[in-house]
Amino acid sequence: MSEWDSFPDIVRGDGFWLVDSRGNRYLDGVASMWCNVWGHSKREIITTINSQSKKIIHSSLFNLTNNQAETLAKKLVSISPGMNRVFYSDNGSTAMEIAFKIAIQHWQNIGQKNKTMFATLQNGYHGDTFGTMSVGFVPAFFGKFKKNLYKTIQIPFENSYKISNHKEYHSQTLERIENQLSKNHNIAAFVMESGAQIAGGVNIYRDNFQSDIGKICKKHGVLFILDEIATGFGRLGSLVEYTAQKSKPDIVSYGKMLTAGYLPMAATLVTKKIYDSFLGNYHAMKHLYHGHTFTGNTMACAVANQNLQLYQKTGLISKVNKTAKHLEKRLEEFWNINAVGDIRHKGMLAGIELVSNRTKKIPISFSKSTNKIVFDEAKKHKIYLRTLGNIVMLVPPLAISQKELDFLMDGTIKTIKNITK
Repeated sequence: MSEWDSFPDIVRGDGFWLVDSRGNRYLDGVASMWCNVWGHSKREIITTINSQSKKIIHSSLFNLTNNQAETLAKKLVSISPGMNRVFYSDNGSTAMEIAFKIAIQHWQNIGQKNKTMFATLQNGYHGDTFGTMSVGFVPAFFGKFKKNLYKTIQIPFENSYKISNHKEYHSQTLERIENQLSKNHNIAAFVMESGAQIAGGVNIYRDNFQSDIGKICKKHGVLFILDEIATGFGRLGSLVEYTAQKSKPDIVSYGKMLTAGYLPMAATLVTKKIYDSFLGNYHAMKHLYHGHTFTGNTMACAVANQNLQLYQKTGLISKVNKTAKHLEKRLEEFWNINAVGDIRHKGMLAGIELVSNRTKKIPISFSKSTNKIVFDEAKKHKIYLRTLGNIVMLVPPLAISQKELDFLMDGTIKTIKNITK
């Protein structure tokens, strides 16, 4: 942290640009941590915020309800095949914590109290709370807390850049999952990010991989929990990513782009079978003792409702897939830079892995952190970038124009060339 002596003071947003107190403009190349959809000054979203603020800003869902929360729940269920009920929270970590608690209590409610373990893929990421760190254990992030975390079954799963035969490796991974689920009868659920691992290194799954895992879970009576916090709502090219993956979860969590990046909100959805297991008279104690102060916040729900309307009205997913093809084409130019060892891309997500030796795949390193070096150089080219270790992330707002995407790509190429001369 001593590397950072000052920060640009962002005072306003202008479309896809961030503007600091000195008037400097930066194109937002990471969608303000992967959540921004329309840019930072979308008129319809701002109008919704202003309108709702004049009615009521927040009302509890404890013994009460509100129209915005009701409407949004119906919309979420309607776009999520197989899902039946919604539990609101305020960020991705809590949405996944709720998913874990629901899974364990579901089994208890139906008399199978031994099912308390979680299985997952190594290098998956699900948040920064202790529960989510336990399940989504990324050593670089959470190694210092390992002794404080609860035990989970971590299936080996390397970044695709580190393996030579992708088809064979994925088959071996499926065999490992099958083996663990067949012999461990105390596994409550298998948990994974839907479509790709992002924070674990931009690791994009092969076709049918996620679907096959879901089938293994069903075969062995294990719940299938999908995390679409960062991968859903168009980031990988589908509104609901598990539909593109042809997989059927028991529980799924949404967040980030649910409110277009304007207000904090997340949601955990479950099937009717899961929901029904929590029903009973009060003294049966089957209800979920879990609540959030801002659950079903009227402002956030109103924004999410407007956001989903805009997706449909503008045909955003179709536009995303068109823009993604242009992004893919521009990414080919990065191979001309010797320090680029690998490029992984899907939809509006790209990871550019920087190396000091392509043959040996040795990660690049500097006297300061790669993140600091990239951030400082990118600022000179009027773009905002962050890295995951030696991986430069490109995660632009979904509705970015082709012209501004080209500006981002040109600036990223200049940034990488300059820092690796």
